[in-house]
Amino acid sequence: MKGKKIAGLERNVFFTGLTSFFTDTSVKMVYSVMPLFLLSIGASKTSISLIEGIAESTASLLKAFSGYWSDRIRRNKPFMVFGYGLTALVTPFYALAIAPVHVLVLRFVERIGKGIRVAPRDSLIAGSVAKNETGRNFGFHKAMDNSGAIVGPLAAFALLYFFPLNFQNIFLLATIPAVLGMLTIALFIKETRKVGATAYQFKFRQLPKKYYFFLVVIFVFSLGNSTDALLLVRTSETGVKPMFIPFIYMIFNVVSVMIAIPIGRISDRIGREKLLIAGFLVYALVYFMFGAYNDIRVFVFLFALYGLYSALTDSCQKAMISDLTGDEQRGSGYGIYHALLGITLLPASLIAGLLYDKVSASAPFYFGGSMALVATLMMVLFWRRYKV
Repeated sequence: MKGKKIAGLERNVFFTGLTSFFTDTSVKMVYSVMPLFLLSIGASKTSISLIEGIAESTASLLKAFSGYWSDRIRRNKPFMVFGYGLTALVTPFYALAIAPVHVLVLRFVERIGKGIRVAPRDSLIAGSVAKNETGRNFGFHKAMDNSGAIVGPLAAFALLYFFPLNFQNIFLLATIPAVLGMLTIALFIKETRKVGATAYQFKFRQLPKKYYFFLVVIFVFSLGNSTDALLLVRTSETGVKPMFIPFIYMIFNVVSVMIAIPIGRISDRIGREKLLIAGFLVYALVYFMFGAYNDIRVFVFLFALYGLYSALTDSCQKAMISDLTGDEQRGSGYGIYHALLGITLLPASLIAGLLYDKVSASAPFYFGGSMALVATLMMVLFWRRYKV
C-alpha cells in the first residue's frame, strides 16, 4: 500500500518503526536490569537462562501460527494491535514480582505478545515496499528498534543512579512507552492486503528448498546464540557498579543504530549472504573474547562489536526471508523463521546456563563462538549454491 511518504519512507514502514521504538524502549528498560533483579531475588545463572529460554521458546510457536493466520485472513494489523497491547498490559506487573517464577510467568505472557505480532509485522513491512528496497526498509526498522534499545537502558541507568536498586520504579515507568507503541499501531498503520475470494491453504512444499536450507543455517547459529542476559551477568562479574550495566548494554544498540540503515542499503546492492557471513564471524570473535577476558574495558569494546554483528545480521535475515518467499506465503515464511529462532533459544540458553554454572564462566562463550563458525561455513555453502 503506497501513499504519502514520511521522511522518504512508506507510511506503514515509518509508523511500524515508531511503534518498535516505543516498545523497545519499554522492553529494554526492563531487560537491561532483569538479570540483576533476578539475582537479587535468588535466581541462579541457569535459572536466568531458563526463564528467558522457556518464555521465548514456548511462546515462539505462536509466531508460526500468527504468520499462517495473517496469510489466511489476509490481515496483519489485528495481530499487531493485540501483540503490542499484551506487552503494554503485562509490563507494570513486573513491579509485583518477588520470586523468579513470577518473572517466568510474566515473561512468558509478554513473549506471547511478541509471538503474535512479529511475523505479521515483518510481512506488513515487506508488503509495503518494493522488492529491491526491503534491505533498506528493514534497516530503518532495525535502527528504530535499536534506538528504543538505547533510550530504554539510558532511562534505566538514570533511575538506578537516583534510586539505587529500586527496580520497581523502572518496571512501572516502562509501561508508558509500551502504551504509546500500541496506540501508534492502532491509529496510524494501514492494511496492505486485500481479502481474497478463496481461503489460503499453506503447505510446506510451497516454500522453496533454499528457504529451508537457510533455516538450517540459522538453526545452527542460533543454537550457540543464548540469551544476552548472560553477557550482562558476565559483565557484572568484573566488579562494575550495577547502575552502569544498562549503560554498557546501550553501547551495543548505539553502534547498531548508527549503521543499520547503511547496512540494509548495502545488502540491497551486493546481496545479503556476504553480510551475514561477516556478521557470523564478528559474533564468533565477540564470544571468544568474552570467554577469554574478564576486563570491563575489553567488554565495552566487545559490546560495540556486538552492535556491528547485530546490524549485519538482523535486517539481512529478515530481508532474505522476503527474497526467498512469495507474496502469498510471506507471513507463513516469517512465522516459521521467527518460531525457529524462539524454539532454539531454549536449548541454547539451557546449554549456556549449565556450562556457566557447571563448567566455567568462559565455557558458554566458547561454545557460542564455535557454533557461529560452523554456521559461517554453512552460509558460504548456501551462497555458492544459490546466489539469491
